[in-house]
Amino acid sequence: MNLRRIITGAVAALAAVSLVGCAPGAEGDASGKVTLRLWDENAAKAYESSIAEFEKQNPGIDVEINVVPWDSYFTSLRNEVGSGQGDDVFWLNGANVTDYVQSDSLINISETFDKDTISKWDQSVVDQYTQDGSLWGVPQINDGGSAYYVNEDLLKEAGVTADELSKATWSPKESEDTLLPILQKLTIDKNGNNAASPEFDAANVKTYAINASSELQNIQLNFIASNGGTYQDETGKLTFTNEKTVEAYQYIVDLINKYHVAPPAEATNDNGDYTRDEFLKGNIAVFQSGTYNLANVNEGAQFKWSVTEMAAGPEGKVTVAPGLIAAGNKNSDNPEATKKLLEWLGSAEGVSYLGEAGAAAPASEEGRKAYDEYWKSQDVDTSAFYSVIEGTEPAPPVIGTNYAAQMEAFTPALNEVFLGKTPVKEGLEKAQQAADSVG
Repeated sequence: MNLRRIITGAVAALAAVSLVGCAPGAEGDASGKVTLRLWDENAAKAYESSIAEFEKQNPGIDVEINVVPWDSYFTSLRNEVGSGQGDDVFWLNGANVTDYVQSDSLINISETFDKDTISKWDQSVVDQYTQDGSLWGVPQINDGGSAYYVNEDLLKEAGVTADELSKATWSPKESEDTLLPILQKLTIDKNGNNAASPEFDAANVKTYAINASSELQNIQLNFIASNGGTYQDETGKLTFTNEKTVEAYQYIVDLINKYHVAPPAEATNDNGDYTRDEFLKGNIAVFQSGTYNLANVNEGAQFKWSVTEMAAGPEGKVTVAPGLIAAGNKNSDNPEATKKLLEWLGSAEGVSYLGEAGAAAPASEEGRKAYDEYWKSQDVDTSAFYSVIEGTEPAPPVIGTNYAAQMEAFTPALNEVFLGKTPVKEGLEKAQQAADSVG
């Protein structure tokens, strides 16, 4: 096996490179080197085993796994693919796939694989990545919904149970909010006072209750949807000024700046891993996140922890349930080997390694069984990630053309909102204007 992993640490400079379709590489034999790009270290470890078997079955093909940190992943990918280069196969999420489809940068999976093969993949992920009647990537992961990871020791000290958390309801109306009092009990200052106490010292907090922050998938989108708001309309236009959306943002910001039950935005706005790391250190009692953090928590937590369903909002428990694909680069210099790799990643055997290692929930029935069995062997109940979406319509994932550029434009204004430097409604109006200016 000639496999090596590349860890790309530097953030690529933001260049004015647009995604444009280039001529695909010449057809040839299924041999030579191909690269697989992703952003998750735990998944990369599982893929190593999968790729080792793939290379054994395809001795003429060598695969390199390219791990690029999330913070720079899409900037560098856009620049590379836009210049006709880039990895042969790469992970894509729903927020970014449309740009690559419209620039004709991806292999059309519907034309590459037969309907029988596609029918074996998770239908929800297939639907999410089907545009203009074609599927644009091989389903890899189905995250399920969001849930609460809870520090059982901190809950016990505060006299709170996981069951209380999962049965609570948050609401913009204080009289109907049963979650906030629980979060106040879970937030403790260095003198031992909780956030409901008149003596509570908000400037010297020892343990926070929850990871409320600007994190999109598990915080923003869930609060917005469970309040009946929207993040975007059906065309992908952002809807920051929707009344219910404004209420949801106000609630999150108040958790941070008014009630001080979540870490300050100065620490979280520019560090997506901060709250996870603080939870692992025992400094946050409740960590609202997805299945992709199971391995991180299982390996890093030195305390008793469990998973429970998240609290409901006025519209119930509404969470996003995003999937993820492995997309093929249409401009690959080795198209036949690239197609072979995609075929392997879409097979039950190829994706099973993700489930068997507990690294991620594969977007196939067989792979999901292996995943559930792994976590059962670790004495971890993963059901809360899936029970929360049973019988309901998950919140829509982020979509749209040029979303990355829009996000770059609106983020400064949105950061000011979370910092408490700009009133929520005013700041969201500025964020909306910034996004609209990009188009």
